[in-house]
Amino acid sequence: MTQPGHEHDDPYLWLEDVEGEAALAWVRERNAEAETSLAATAEFARTERDVLEVLDSTDRIPVVAKAGEHLYNFWRDAEHERGVWRRTTLDSYRTAEPDWDVLLDLDALSAAEGVDWVWHGASILRTGPLAYTRALVDISRGGSDADVTREFDLTARTFVTVEDGGFHRTEAKGGASWIDGDTLFVQTADDGEPTSSGYPRRARRWSRGQALADAPIVFEGAAEDLYISAHHDRTPGFERDWVSRALTFYTNELLELRPDGRLERLDVPDSAEAGVHRSWLLVELREEWDLREAGGVRHPGGSLVAFDYEAFRAGSRIGTTLFAPTPTTALVGASWTRSHLVLNVLDDVKNRLEVLTPPATGQPTTAATGHPTTPADHAPEATPSAGAAWRRRALRAAPAIGTVAVGAVDRDDPGPLGDAVWLTATDYLTPSTLSLVVLDGEGGVERTEDLKAAPAFFDPGGLESEQHFATSADGTRVPYFLVRPTGLPLDGTAPTLLYAYGGFEISLTPGYSGALGRAWLEPGGVYAVANIRGGGEYGPGWHQAALKANRHRAYEDLAAVARDLVATRITSPAHLGVQGGSNGGLLTGNMLTQYPELFGAVVIQVPLLDMRRYHLLLAGASWTAEYGDPDVPEEWEFLRTFSPYHLAAAQPDRPLPPVLFTTSTRDDRVHPGHARKTAALLLSQGKDVTYYENIEGGHGGAATNAQAAHMAAYAYEFLRRHLGGPERPGTGA
Repeated sequence: MTQPGHEHDDPYLWLEDVEGEAALAWVRERNAEAETSLAATAEFARTERDVLEVLDSTDRIPVVAKAGEHLYNFWRDAEHERGVWRRTTLDSYRTAEPDWDVLLDLDALSAAEGVDWVWHGASILRTGPLAYTRALVDISRGGSDADVTREFDLTARTFVTVEDGGFHRTEAKGGASWIDGDTLFVQTADDGEPTSSGYPRRARRWSRGQALADAPIVFEGAAEDLYISAHHDRTPGFERDWVSRALTFYTNELLELRPDGRLERLDVPDSAEAGVHRSWLLVELREEWDLREAGGVRHPGGSLVAFDYEAFRAGSRIGTTLFAPTPTTALVGASWTRSHLVLNVLDDVKNRLEVLTPPATGQPTTAATGHPTTPADHAPEATPSAGAAWRRRALRAAPAIGTVAVGAVDRDDPGPLGDAVWLTATDYLTPSTLSLVVLDGEGGVERTEDLKAAPAFFDPGGLESEQHFATSADGTRVPYFLVRPTGLPLDGTAPTLLYAYGGFEISLTPGYSGALGRAWLEPGGVYAVANIRGGGEYGPGWHQAALKANRHRAYEDLAAVARDLVATRITSPAHLGVQGGSNGGLLTGNMLTQYPELFGAVVIQVPLLDMRRYHLLLAGASWTAEYGDPDVPEEWEFLRTFSPYHLAAAQPDRPLPPVLFTTSTRDDRVHPGHARKTAALLLSQGKDVTYYENIEGGHGGAATNAQAAHMAAYAYEFLRRHLGGPERPGTGA
């Protein structure tokens, strides 16, 4: 058939009409087939029930954020399908049954307004006479990225109406944030023409009682920009206003809005991430930054560098290297408390935490006090003379196969909690634990308080986790994690699920999943997670190695892991399944069309698949920095080599393994047309295709726990049916 892609040669273009009558009729027909063929079994119902029990469990750790005297949490369970926003105190949170004060019930709100509202978050006012009594609440219809912002009265527990002077941002992609009790920064895609990616192009300063159209514009970007936003730093004594201009997904400008109204751009590389805390400017580099001509040093990509902000504004380029990468290490997080900076470092995909304390003088320091694993070829340059050193202390390392995450409790708190962090630890077989760690003035641990432990949802006995390395086509060493039964017979028959993402510099680290444990591990299945290129496990270089024309490396990496699982006799192609969503859906789409002989089943969720038109659909234009621009002929030449829609069209007679597509009608980030069109194409070729589209859910695929459990059951039952298990005691195939 003709290669699809443009309007004049795409036979399934009509399926891009998201809510078109014909398209939705096709969706309903596919959904009915899926419900009949896959969902109408006792085993599906049991899997769905078991997953929902995990998601609805009231024993889960309530994730909290501190503001003032309260800890805030958003919670969904069987009794609260859409969820409640609530708060408690730290003293109450320490107890087994905290006393929760419900502020907003989304189920009641949805019923009252006739809209299926989905929670997107809240921002609490922390300064001025109204401090801690007002919030900006973001909610969306059906889980889409487009949402509304409404002002909420935390005392009266009601929204402040527009008639009463309340702020209300109408539905669009965008957001708003507090400057003070009567003023916001706001950016919204329906304010004039949006960017080509469909995001806000203007940022305004919006005063209470003012029409948004009358609010002064503080910055307006170009049509080809990605996203424009503004925010206020409320730190006492260091109050500043900022404009962020995202040029592409990986380049941006940060501008300070000076008190006299001037915009002053920070002179840092566009590819860097920059931020200011008190007197310190931190710059995290994606690429090398050579400052030798300005009196500084050469900083490698992947480094974190600190400068005295006012000295930097005055022209100084002498900074402190807080972290420099090695071949096995990458910085994956940096969190400020009031007085300290906590770094989260991956070393061969294993976490370690360090606490850095800046010199009290606020002066730049010698880069010779940088990370102890600074590569030797950079060390001679990291020796400019400057002030006192940053102090450095180890905080905690993760288990051998596990993850430790850290975040500041509340750096606005004037007491000890201003220098405290939440610390979460988990691994594949151990439920998460949450601790409160209070740091002393030197950056050491003053005290650690274990607050919460999640329940176990499956029996880890007889299971073990380990790390392996496969060799990719170009010789690159690719790590992957493996969870399997202890003493597993190496006869190639174990049903094995392989998962990966491989994009946007996102790292995959071990974590506990009660749903995975119940539905797949406990019955005897094997689970593998591949840390392929395109991710962030080894820093920006690992990500950049699979950009654009080099995208094939991510797919070669995953194929190498699949082959390694077969070579070690863990499994065989007939028993090996692969699953991925979003960019991971593009990944699994390429496994289906480029490496079908390696797999017995493929699960493709909320995917990109048509790389000829992806940049024209919803937020697709924002990802050309990751994949390439199909309107540039030389870039389309490599894009077509990993466009599953086109690869499938070009090989109609090639045998493919059974494939499950899942997506959401309300996904306004990755267009559901990708999954619809590819499924329709494969069905026309007589392939084994199962398709299910949730009407709600946004890019996450589900708007409620019940919907999430239903979608999860589809994946597990599809894999179980086609990979030969694993069967659970007391059930049939």
